[in-house]
Amino acid sequence: MLNKYPSLLSPIQIGGWKLRNRIAMAPMTRCFADDKTGVVGNDVVEYYKKRASDGVGLIITEGIITSPRGKGTFNLPGLYTEEQVKGWRKVTEAVHEEKGTIIAQLWHVGRLTHHKISGGLPPQAPSVIRAEGHVHRYGKPFDMPEEMTKSDIKETIRQYAKAARNAMQAGFDGVEVHGAHGYLIDQFNSEVSNKRTDEYGGHLAQRLTFMKEVLQAVLEEAGADRTVIRFSELKDDTPHFKWEDPEAAVQTFTDAFRKVGIKILHPSVHQFDKVLKNGQTLHELVREYWYDTIIGVGNLNPCVADTALEKNIINLAAFGRPLLANPDFVSKLKKETPLESYDSKKHLVELV
Repeated sequence: MLNKYPSLLSPIQIGGWKLRNRIAMAPMTRCFADDKTGVVGNDVVEYYKKRASDGVGLIITEGIITSPRGKGTFNLPGLYTEEQVKGWRKVTEAVHEEKGTIIAQLWHVGRLTHHKISGGLPPQAPSVIRAEGHVHRYGKPFDMPEEMTKSDIKETIRQYAKAARNAMQAGFDGVEVHGAHGYLIDQFNSEVSNKRTDEYGGHLAQRLTFMKEVLQAVLEEAGADRTVIRFSELKDDTPHFKWEDPEAAVQTFTDAFRKVGIKILHPSVHQFDKVLKNGQTLHELVREYWYDTIIGVGNLNPCVADTALEKNIINLAAFGRPLLANPDFVSKLKKETPLESYDSKKHLVELV
């Protein structure tokens, strides 16, 4: 008897990864690292090991900060000290014991923080423009950022490269660069937060310069077949932001990715099947301009994901909340048993 999710449960070779199926664990901020050291403990080891033992094809970690100034709230893990590397090595070893594949998401929040969180220093950003809203789990308004100098930019790029190098030393199978949701890279990409007049500002293609330089540095450490870029029009601090011309934006982004040598894209949306322009979703629009790997995400359910995979709109399907509520997500899909519904009061309070 054939399973109802034949595409979702079929193996696939993606870049340097031979995956057991096309199910990815989406990156989800969990805040379970030691707040002072940024080191993850055994609870995090067991959390990822469970998903690997269940058979998830590709695990993308929670956001891991590249420097103390990249920290946006309490208890975030890092990848910039040897102690942090040792902590993550325990995670990757546990995942590999279960024949899993895991990559580290590299993250810098830019202006979306407060000096009490970011080591006593003001947030970094492309321009001196305060973000709207409040720091997650801290409650205070975002601090006014300082504009990054050319020297700051070069140092931040070096930090991304070091984090990627540390990720590979920790045993990760690759990395994802978080270039979405209004964080530092996306702040350079957006006209809302980037008013620079040098080579890092200007029209959209020019504003992507910082992102391209970060990707070039990361690619040298992790390789093109093991590096993912997450991008989006979504902004955590400006929820109503929209690209003026979605198709032109997608074309500009994909042109930039090709020039750098990126192979794997992770376009991010809240709702996978929401139409963006001319009857097309974001992932359908990206497919018009991209022939390599696309990871789908956005409140997916298995049926929608399986259909999108079959139609080659995407190559992998990332699930977030369903994998929090169901550590046995893959097993349930294989057995066609009902999934437990996500409940934030139940599934966010501890690592399960």
